[in-house]
Amino acid sequence: MPLPEITLAVLWVGLTAYVLFGGADFGGGFWDLVAGGARAGRRQRALIEHSIGPVWEANHVWLIFVIVLMWTGIPPVFAAVTSTLYIPLTLAALGIIGRGAAFAFRKVSAELWQQRLLGGTFAVSSVLTPFFLGTAAGAIASGRVPPGLARGDLVGSWLGPTSLVGGLLAVGTAAYLAAVYLARDAQRTGDAGLTEAFRRRALGCGAVVGVLSAAGLLVLRADAPRLFAELTSGRALPFLVLSVLAGLASLVLLWLRSYVAVRVTAALAVVGLLWGWGMGQYPTLLPGLTLRQAAATDSVLAATLVSLAVGAVLLLPSLWWLYATFQREHTHPTAPTADQ
Repeated sequence: MPLPEITLAVLWVGLTAYVLFGGADFGGGFWDLVAGGARAGRRQRALIEHSIGPVWEANHVWLIFVIVLMWTGIPPVFAAVTSTLYIPLTLAALGIIGRGAAFAFRKVSAELWQQRLLGGTFAVSSVLTPFFLGTAAGAIASGRVPPGLARGDLVGSWLGPTSLVGGLLAVGTAAYLAAVYLARDAQRTGDAGLTEAFRRRALGCGAVVGVLSAAGLLVLRADAPRLFAELTSGRALPFLVLSVLAGLASLVLLWLRSYVAVRVTAALAVVGLLWGWGMGQYPTLLPGLTLRQAAATDSVLAATLVSLAVGAVLLLPSLWWLYATFQREHTHPTAPTADQ
């Protein structure tokens, strides 16, 4: 396989990891937002904090990975995307910063008003950040980001129909993954009430995401006909089928309370959507710009891929150990002293 295609595949693997792991962290903030008042939402927020607390910073490694690989591997795409989509990407970056700071400081705040303010910041940022990232993805998918520095509409590029559906899908997908993961985490702690609560949320959210996905196809048909054709009858169709089948299997497994297996099928449903988009858009990355035209020289790509391979030897086992260590815990999460 040529180096540009290998680089793009590796980049997409990193993006997939960020959507699955970082997305679930954002989804935890969504459920924190709608958990209810101080007394009603205490146990739910405690579980969310317990589940994402050890890994939420580590999961941003994948976002940094994607940004760096795009910058070095396909620099014209990086330049066009970051300049035309400056507004939503800046808002997403501010959301990531505000969310992380609020999550960290809420734990050590002694005053109730501080905890509520920081909790609100964490929760709202967890919803807005994936929304803005989704609008940016929708702008790229609908061809509203032309090559060159800031050649696209700085506002209209990310407020088109595909972008708005993409933003809603990003929020819904994050919330769905989080509910699926949290149902299993609650089961592990032995809290049947919380397990059932997040199971119901996962079922409802999964149905909503399914409807949004179907609506998204209708929007693509009018707004991005080339991508729609690839998804429904081209080489991206197998990924769309995988997403639909895995999504239906996830709902069945949730109904049957198979909380371990549903983590796999829920992830496959999201992977199918993400890789379907990538396969449907390939080889054209931006209007009039193909992968071969955008890719850096082979020497740069080779050096980048070798460096990534060396780094992966250290990074991947470390991340695996981190995730595995906290997945083995079977203790009840300690409730915070106050809630937002």
